Amino acid sequence: MPAPFPRALVLAAALALPALAHAQQPPKPEQLIKWRQSAYQTIAWNVARIKSNVDGSFQKDEVARAAAIVAALANGGLGSLFRPGTETGKGWHETTVKPTLFSDGSGVGAKSAAFAKEASELHRVALTGDLTAIKAQFGNLQRSCKACHDDYRN
Repeated sequence: MPAPFPRALVLAAALALPALAHAQQPPKPEQLIKWRQSAYQTIAWNVARIKSNVDGSFQKDEVARAAAIVAALANGGLGSLFRPGTETGKGWHETTVKPTLFSDGSGVGAKSAAFAKEASELHRVALTGDLTAIKAQFGNLQRSCKACHDDYRN
């Protein structure tokens, strides 16, 4: 017959359960807004890095690194940061999302998928170092960003 659990282990487990339950509470709307603002600022910074390279002194590796980050974020589940309750409020600053984003599921899904597709393709093309192809694909990415901003951002 196995030995019973030591009392200290049982007590430690009992004390840890409330902490674990608290740790699994959904994030507050303000935290979700901060996370999405941070993610989109990171995207904007990397898009600016790409733009400066395709418009100026081209550095293939710099473009590839920036495109990898944009693709990772675009495919990383950004939609989960747009939960009900985050239509208004403040993260790092007041949110600029339009309420229609939360009621147009199919439209948002299509635009999100297009952004992820264009970002992934930009990363693939950036790895080739073909500046002409990178410029063309960068334009596709920018159009996907603008389409979402036009419909869902104030």
